[in-house]
Amino acid sequence: MAERIDTLRRDDLSRAWAPYEPDARRPWNLALAAHLYRRAGFGTRWEQLQQALADGPRRTVDRLLRPDADIDAFNRGFDENENATGSIEGLQAWWLRRMIETPHPLLEKMTLFWHSHLATSAEAVNSPSLMRAHIQFLRCGALGSFASLLEGISRDPAMLVGLGAGANRKAAPNEGFARPLLQTFTLGAGAFDETDVREAARALTGWFVLRERLRYIPREHDDTAKQVLGRQGNFTADDIRRMVLEHPATSRTLVRKLYRWLISESDEPSDASIAPLADSFARDYDIARLVETMLRSNLFFSPQAYRRRVKSPVEYAVGIVTASEAIVSTTQLAKDVAGLGQSLYYPPTVRGWSGGQHWISTATMVRRHNLAAALLADDGPYGGKLNPWALAQRHGSSSPDSAARFLADLLVQSDPPEWGLPESRRDSSSLVRALARLVMTLPEFQLA
Repeated sequence: MAERIDTLRRDDLSRAWAPYEPDARRPWNLALAAHLYRRAGFGTRWEQLQQALADGPRRTVDRLLRPDADIDAFNRGFDENENATGSIEGLQAWWLRRMIETPHPLLEKMTLFWHSHLATSAEAVNSPSLMRAHIQFLRCGALGSFASLLEGISRDPAMLVGLGAGANRKAAPNEGFARPLLQTFTLGAGAFDETDVREAARALTGWFVLRERLRYIPREHDDTAKQVLGRQGNFTADDIRRMVLEHPATSRTLVRKLYRWLISESDEPSDASIAPLADSFARDYDIARLVETMLRSNLFFSPQAYRRRVKSPVEYAVGIVTASEAIVSTTQLAKDVAGLGQSLYYPPTVRGWSGGQHWISTATMVRRHNLAAALLADDGPYGGKLNPWALAQRHGSSSPDSAARFLADLLVQSDPPEWGLPESRRDSSSLVRALARLVMTLPEFQLA
């Protein structure tokens, strides 16, 4: 599986998406277990890694897709707290806490994916209640049907207001939603033209957001013939959604986007390589089945996918806290994550966050290092809640050297870096804190 997916023969493509079965040549090990948890969540705790090693990839993916915990009860508890929040800052803090505590990390990871793909910003919406409902809707549909997700998002007041499409009159069709619907959310560039945008906007007339509620005003709908994507008829919003879902470009666009999210940002898959998944996805747009196919695949567990994504600021920060088995001030964490370039509820454009190498620059690397130092400090804004020496002792380490081995296994699954620290000047706790900070600033720790 070391070849580029673009160059594999068709018989190799079926092997690429077939389920990974460990063998002597490709054994299941700590590195692959941690790789799975980084992609399907935000990192993991030591006990989860050990359980994954014992259970193997099949049962571990089962658990990530369908946890034993009562997810609905967990989400209801967090929803109640979020409903009492009157600010975006409060919503950011609660979402980060949910990411840290959730028994279903894949659900939160996919909610974050849709937050970027179906992007709208609190800056344009200017309503915490609408943005709260928007993210809750994305969470409910994150592993469901994309057809249902698309229908809901086209009637989401936050989305329409955020795109400047809160009023769509027959006399002045509004392209604010029609353009991203075709260009970003479904078909992708090159699969439509400006006429399609104008005509789709006419089909979407009649929908308004009034006092933060969606309303349909029949007299404002253009009920004359329209021509969209090579078809002619008296189309409505429902017709436009049906047409884009039937177009083969939509499933390809979404599979490519999820390929970057779950498998690799460093290569661009060919149409042939993603065709099996795109064809299957187009049949019913079952998101969970597509995600499951990717997470179980030989390709996912191949060198081509390993550490081929840059951690976003959220992944970086939540991963540190999760691995440390700690709870910190997520109000402060939200501010620090925003300083790294990812302010939740504020995707920068309708295309969401660019991701990849855009996360990394000289300035953001300095800020990542500073965040790691602040999280690991024994005082300051995070109150010394992260204690790597106590963590290592809890899992069997009895010396700084054994703690170094433990932290390297937990965080990067490789040999620990050279200490380079004058041990005589530091106690064990200080030494291990310094080592943890060193590991968290390694290049490989920046990669998912």
